[in-house]
Amino acid sequence: MGILRNIKSDYEIYENVSLECVVAIERNDCKKIKAYRKKYKGKEPLPSETVEGYQFIMDEEFGSLKIDFSKKLNFEIRDLVNVKG
Repeated sequence: MGILRNIKSDYEIYENVSLECVVAIERNDCKKIKAYRKKYKGKEPLPSETVEGYQFIMDEEFGSLKIDFSKKLNFEIRDLVNVKG
């Protein structure tokens, strides 16, 4: 029997609460999000800082969500909430 291992994705999934959508952010850009959260933890109002990512769209053929790689969008870090998998 083969060994099963967890293969990490190149993207982390976040929910954008202001746009009410799900987005995929590259793991390298997630470091920027973590540094932002650590720097501004407990402070109000949060400054405007963006990160690039891809929005999920509905795939009608399979009835599920998929990442739309056709256009890269900018998202406000303060609006992103990590989705636990």
